[in-house]
Amino acid sequence: MATGDRRDPYRVHSFIVEIDGISRAGFRECSGLDTSNDPVEYREGTDGRGFRKLPGLTKNANITLRWGTADDTSLWDWRKTVMDGAVQRKNGSIVLLDDTGTEKARWNFNDGWPTKWTGPSFNATGNEVAIETLEIAHEGLVRA
Repeated sequence: MATGDRRDPYRVHSFIVEIDGISRAGFRECSGLDTSNDPVEYREGTDGRGFRKLPGLTKNANITLRWGTADDTSLWDWRKTVMDGAVQRKNGSIVLLDDTGTEKARWNFNDGWPTKWTGPSFNATGNEVAIETLEIAHEGLVRA
């Protein structure tokens, strides 16, 4: 291996979330960038005693965002539209940044809507930041 051509992996602490019409900064955590296909077992009469494994439908995990509670209610307002029966689907991106703030990777989701919101837990003896959580169901994830 030649010296001087070292490529370190990117760190997890520097990312931004972009959602159509919502410009909220300062997320603590983002998870759920997960897509999978369950195998479907299939057998024809000429296959002998075994079977084939074919890819089933693609499943996308919900994207989960966690952030410190503040005055910005834009994500709560988006969730409220679903509770009121008027779902607003939005496209969005999770963007990984390097140490200089330059975009290095992007995961785009399509037709997302907030399926679950969890408020902070309170404890009179604690000193942690109050954290809110939002789960976003979506219909496709693409690495750009």
